[in-house]
Amino acid sequence: MANYHRQVRVAAPLDEVWAFHSRIEGLTELTPEWMNMRVEGVRGPDGDPDPEVLEAGSQARLSVRPLGIGPRQRWTSKIVYRDEDEESAVFRDTMEDGPFREWVHTHRFVAAGGDTIVHDDVEYRLPLDGLGDLASPFAVVGFEPMFRYRHRKTKEHFEGGGRG
Repeated sequence: MANYHRQVRVAAPLDEVWAFHSRIEGLTELTPEWMNMRVEGVRGPDGDPDPEVLEAGSQARLSVRPLGIGPRQRWTSKIVYRDEDEESAVFRDTMEDGPFREWVHTHRFVAAGGDTIVHDDVEYRLPLDGLGDLASPFAVVGFEPMFRYRHRKTKEHFEGGGRG
């Protein structure tokens, strides 16, 4: 699988950054408008709709239509791992259904003094078998702008007075 990594330092404590990223509202705030994302449904690990915190076992059904071009693409993501302690926190989601053959996104948060370093690590495989594998290194061109946006918005949320 191909790998992608991006990180950003945020001038906010770990517990606040972690709590923000643990809710579906965090995802919607951090998704660029040009992705035209819709949250079709969220289910907790016990099956309850719209959980406040996305615990391991939670599932989100999303759809996107990047730049308003082409048909709407469905994406089902499941939180498969979640752990935290005083110095770090992590959760991992996998794409259960969507445009990639495989997508595993590990979100790591590390306390750094009073700041938090946010790491996004993605392992992915494009569709089209061998052709997709050859094109995988170039896929970054497509999702790098999204992660750059997400990190900028995370900084704005916490450093721009928008804490919540």
